[in-house]
Amino acid sequence: MVKRDYYEVLGVGKKASADEIKRAYRRLAMKYHPDKNPDNKEAEAKFKECAEAYEVLSDLEKRRRYDQFGHEGLRGMGMRDYTHMRWQDIGSMFEDMFGFDDFFGDIFGRRMGRSGGRRGTSRGYDLETTVELTLKDVARGAEKTIEFTRQDVCPECGGSGCAKGTTPSRCSVCNGSGQVARGGGFFQMVSTCRQCGGSGQIITSPCKKCRGTGRVPKKRMVSIKIPPGVHEGQGIRVASEGEPGRSGGPRGDLYCYVKVKGHEFLRREGNDLVAVVPISFTQAALGTTIDVPSLDGRRGLKIPPGTQYGSVFRIRGQGLPDIRTGRGGDELVQVTIETPARLNTKQEELLREFAKAENKSVFPQSKRFFERLKKYFSNNR
Repeated sequence: MVKRDYYEVLGVGKKASADEIKRAYRRLAMKYHPDKNPDNKEAEAKFKECAEAYEVLSDLEKRRRYDQFGHEGLRGMGMRDYTHMRWQDIGSMFEDMFGFDDFFGDIFGRRMGRSGGRRGTSRGYDLETTVELTLKDVARGAEKTIEFTRQDVCPECGGSGCAKGTTPSRCSVCNGSGQVARGGGFFQMVSTCRQCGGSGQIITSPCKKCRGTGRVPKKRMVSIKIPPGVHEGQGIRVASEGEPGRSGGPRGDLYCYVKVKGHEFLRREGNDLVAVVPISFTQAALGTTIDVPSLDGRRGLKIPPGTQYGSVFRIRGQGLPDIRTGRGGDELVQVTIETPARLNTKQEELLREFAKAENKSVFPQSKRFFERLKKYFSNNR
């Protein structure tokens, strides 16, 4: 099977910084983690693919070789076979390789306690969703009701994962400690037990409702307040609306990422709004007042005589507020000049008369252009 580009896998550019790569991997690891996608082989495969991409792009030498030679350049660099690795082993591997106690602990619900064991309480997973806004919502702020599904404590087993009347058994590999030691003498390496995943316990009689996970999917609705001036892609944190922690630990958070719906006439540029409005060449030449779209509806705009194609007019204070200062941007109206495709007889006669008169009074801008053009042709014979 052909491997995908590692930058594509993590969704970052080739000039991404180490922090950007780390954030991208953390986000994808949370999304595809098998604990959050039980019995989903596709999610587990993507989880492993992300881990492989991160191993390369987080290592300066491996990244340099990959950028220069592609996947072939990684031969002999000690790459792991993620396809056949258990996902539980990936967590232990990254802790051993990079010391990402806090980093990977976040992905797995902060299971690693400060005392070094994994049997205490742990924070629940953070969740992500999107909220769609209009430009009016962005301008004024809004309150939206969000519906999402999260994993909640199983009501049948109370989150233990065990069938009624049963209890977990002590893990025979780590003897209930959740950790195993490798090596001997002065050099011993302690890592998470792969058999029990660090819990120190094995569920021998799983709950039928949650199949031993202690969690079941549940729909949830929350109301969130959107501040004015928010930008596309920004996240709004809703505290304690994520999934429940283990052993009574606190819930994670919910992050709502903003998606702004396109407007029929306006587009955003920073805190300004831009509208492109067509006018006729007679309106441009003689001047007029036209109606232009704004977030508040129709607004009048004076077009002075002699307006040129592409001219931009500023309507102050009619843009979007700055999310930090609250100061409003402007609306920028760019005019384009439409040339009529069809003329009736009278219009054609009038334009021909105008063309004759034009020979006597050439527009200054046109005159300068043709004088420069004539000089250019003379110099390039």
